[in-house]
Amino acid sequence: MPIQPAGAKGIVGTVEVREEFSEGLRDLSGFSHIILIYHFHKSQGYALSVTPFLDTVPRGVFATRAPRRPNPIGISIVELTKVEGNILHIKNVDIVDGTPLLDIKPYVPEFDIHEGVRIGWLAGKTGKAEKTKSDRRFT
Repeated sequence: MPIQPAGAKGIVGTVEVREEFSEGLRDLSGFSHIILIYHFHKSQGYALSVTPFLDTVPRGVFATRAPRRPNPIGISIVELTKVEGNILHIKNVDIVDGTPLLDIKPYVPEFDIHEGVRIGWLAGKTGKAEKTKSDRRFT
């Protein structure tokens, strides 16, 4: 499994939204990308210090995107290719099959991209995310 959407280029999937929420998908098809907020349901317990995939040094869990968190919530920005009733067809997905979805939000660059961003300990390591796959360290 890819560790981030950057490593999931071309991987397609679907999101099935419960029928009673399908009206909430109206107008979503006009967006090319969406933010998926989900529950890391396979993650057991948490650790406040973790060694993230792109590093060998233990880091505070809130300075990482590790799934073993006190509140195991994940986010991914994926490409929305089609809305078909209550089914969203997506691309570049790094989420485990069967993961419970908590919310969907449209990705809007004007709102979501920020100038002058610092990325802390990840500086110089981000190019590795595309080739790094998940191991069992967080299960």
